[in-house]
Amino acid sequence: MDCQKPKFLLPELEQMSIFKKERNAVLALEDGSVFRGFAFGAKSTVVGEGVFNTGMTGYQETLTDPSYFGQIVTMTSPQIGNYGTNSSDEESVGPKVAGFVIRDLSPVTSNWRSTDSLSDYLQKNDIPGIEGVDTRAITKRLRTAGSLKACLSTEGISDQDAVKKAQESKSIVGQDYVKDVTCSESFVFDVSGKESIPFTVTGTKLEQPETPEETHRLVAFDFGAKKAIYKNLRRHGFEVIVLPATASADEVKSHSPDAIFLSNGPGDPSALEYAHQTVRELLDEFPIFGICLGHQILTHAIGASTYKLKFGHRGANQPVRNQETEKVSITSQNHGFAADKEALEACGAIVTEYNLNDQTVSGMRLSDKPVFSVQYHPEAAPGPNDAQHLFETFYRLVSESKAKTIA
Repeated sequence: MDCQKPKFLLPELEQMSIFKKERNAVLALEDGSVFRGFAFGAKSTVVGEGVFNTGMTGYQETLTDPSYFGQIVTMTSPQIGNYGTNSSDEESVGPKVAGFVIRDLSPVTSNWRSTDSLSDYLQKNDIPGIEGVDTRAITKRLRTAGSLKACLSTEGISDQDAVKKAQESKSIVGQDYVKDVTCSESFVFDVSGKESIPFTVTGTKLEQPETPEETHRLVAFDFGAKKAIYKNLRRHGFEVIVLPATASADEVKSHSPDAIFLSNGPGDPSALEYAHQTVRELLDEFPIFGICLGHQILTHAIGASTYKLKFGHRGANQPVRNQETEKVSITSQNHGFAADKEALEACGAIVTEYNLNDQTVSGMRLSDKPVFSVQYHPEAAPGPNDAQHLFETFYRLVSESKAKTIA
């Protein structure tokens, strides 16, 4: 049914999708599904893996998470953009998604920290968006068929051309996207520690966490890391030296680290043989902690394997059960691949955690080394803080390892 534009509207309401005349944007999936909507952000045509995110908040963190590189992301929360955007909430420099799909773009931006509307932010960064589509139908399609290759265009192309572009685009399987998002050279993150101080409100009872007196030197591999991870490591007692994903074991050792961190990132973990080999060379010498893609790289480094999930886990509401403590945590997750349980156990790893939704592996450790990893994001950003204790666990593990070395 066509909606007629009322004669008298506030300027903000004139921007609402229901009063726009032409559905000038299209999202097409490789199976032939087509969704017509209204363009916002940049005027562009992109292709990528179509995925969905179930988070109700944190759209800017999602947009700027490098793990979403090469993906067209659909948000299941119905209204997006109400609090605008700002540089402080970026998880990397600018958005990394290929395209953005939402039900309703908020006509009003209301947040004292906001510097740009969502549409202006995407336009400045050359990212197209589509609104006014049935995101429930898109999500159900992706859950039923699995993640599909997709095309999003705000340039007025036909439905047929959009479907063709989706079908002809590359699958994420076998793709190394890490080289597109890793840092170009090494650097020390937040030398002063001021950037890592968490947000608080003066006059409230929000207390700042205490930073340990002793600082451990950490080398972090940047496979597409989120800033929130580095901030958590920094305020939990680590000096964070960030190296590009292709750094060699010798380069790592030249920094004389106390421990190694393996970050999150995009693409297929099986395509990163250079990373598998480097981590393999470091396993016997340093405590290691891996998150998300880092967990999967560690899986390959010990000789196990990963596989593609049907539609992945993306959102801030994933329940994980620890088999050793019997505790359940609600976690933030963003991944399309998972570690193979049988392969891990065959290589001597102990599977410590499972996702309660589908029983996939969510964590593991090595029985004879100070090495562990999780599939989820303990730093959240966005999401719950149930798993923040893992940074404290890692700090204690490194402290114990150093004490044994001295003894």
